Amino acid sequence: MTGRRQIRFLTAEAAADLVRDGQTLAVGGSGGGLLEPDALLAALGRRHRETGSPRGLQLVHTTGIGDRQGGGMDHLAQRGLVSSVVAGNWGMAPAMSAMAVAGELEAYNLPQGVMSQLFREIAAGRPGVVTHVGLRTFCDPRLEAGRLNDVSPRTMVEVVELAGREWLFYPGFDIDVCFIRGTTADERGNLSFEQEGARLEMLAIAQATRNRGGTVIAQVKNVAKAGTLDPRMVAVPGICVDVVVHHPAQRQVVTHEYNPAFSGEVRAAVSTLPPFALDARKVVARRALAEITPGDVVNLGVGIADGIASVAAEEGRLDDFTTTIEQGAVGGIPARGVIFGVATNPEAILDQPAQFDFYDGGGLDIAFLGFAQIDATGNVNVSKFGDRVVGTGGFVDISQNARTVVFCGTFTAGGPRVRVGGGELTVEAEGRHAKFVKEVTQVTFSAQESVARGQRVRYVTERAVFELTADGLRLLEVAPGVDVRRDVLDQIPFDVLAGDVETMDPEYFQ
Repeated sequence: MTGRRQIRFLTAEAAADLVRDGQTLAVGGSGGGLLEPDALLAALGRRHRETGSPRGLQLVHTTGIGDRQGGGMDHLAQRGLVSSVVAGNWGMAPAMSAMAVAGELEAYNLPQGVMSQLFREIAAGRPGVVTHVGLRTFCDPRLEAGRLNDVSPRTMVEVVELAGREWLFYPGFDIDVCFIRGTTADERGNLSFEQEGARLEMLAIAQATRNRGGTVIAQVKNVAKAGTLDPRMVAVPGICVDVVVHHPAQRQVVTHEYNPAFSGEVRAAVSTLPPFALDARKVVARRALAEITPGDVVNLGVGIADGIASVAAEEGRLDDFTTTIEQGAVGGIPARGVIFGVATNPEAILDQPAQFDFYDGGGLDIAFLGFAQIDATGNVNVSKFGDRVVGTGGFVDISQNARTVVFCGTFTAGGPRVRVGGGELTVEAEGRHAKFVKEVTQVTFSAQESVARGQRVRYVTERAVFELTADGLRLLEVAPGVDVRRDVLDQIPFDVLAGDVETMDPEYFQ
């Protein structure tokens, strides 16, 4: 008779030694250090620099992992270490992104929600994910199939027909080893997440890896005696864990060792949040906030959109609606900047696949997302432009499924100068990069698909507001102080419908 399976407790270096040449490594975590197994990633990167091993890894991760400063997946951005990367987002790891642009590895970008759900399908032994998410975007095999460069030959998505409709099929794959993270592990490998601001798809990754015969390696801050963890706090059971790495210096996110308001232990006073300075970004956030109807369930994306909750807090409107972010938080005020993915004072923290189930089924009343390019048909690109590969993140999943989508951004990029105050806006200089273009570099949001579904779409900038129609963009509003012809229409390289144009509320500019 055999006893309970033994969990191995190893150093980060010893755990990294378990990764072999050519294996598929799945990594959990999100940007800004959220649930990032940082000690494991750093140890694996050091091992390759010092020994040249392992080589030819195939990396898979759902969200962007890193801090844009060399952390996260950039520990592994070394020639020979990685042969391919399939990721939901690339923007947090610029060195890895640069390798993709240079064609130094195979590089693929799939929707973040699809990838989070795909781990769950792999765990269950099902063939993959069948979904409408990604149709007529760059993920569609009739466009780019999610490929990010010319050295990426695989087609990781197929068009299928079921029940008289077109769908996309994202097949599953084998996983040899995974890196995940929790707060505490007991001696039996049970993982609790009490100091984490998200759960992401850590359970699904662990189950998928175990059920495919792989090795599950978990990094934690604390180790507890067997049987002492509250079972209600255990998010990944020990039956799915092989190795535990104790990392006492583990931080909740890169900006905080531990903020209890992110994990729900306390509720922070809203008055303690930093104020939002009056500038073009705040104007966009104020105007976008006006699109919310009391009672709405809202998604706030990264970038300018993440400031909408801050403006709502300043104006006493936080109780009018419920925020959500794709990493799993429901309620609260989403954090801004590099640690986007956590929220102050969340009401619930869901597994990421469940959050995307809710989104995919139409649970969002309205979503606020950024934009890098908008073209004549209303397509939006946020994923690839110039010499940068950023990736879609949850943008495709969210923008295709919310009842109303509001794209938020400044009119131009690269240092535009505008003066805000006194109830009006003055354009002093345009940015170096136009955002309104004849044709986007990559279709991250398909206007054709949106119009066919009857979706309500707005594009909000600091000086003008547009809506999507079957005939392209229609100009709805301009800022007080702005010349419609000189500051808006003449800056757009395609025709825009413009009838009775209204003036934006001067209060936005006070």
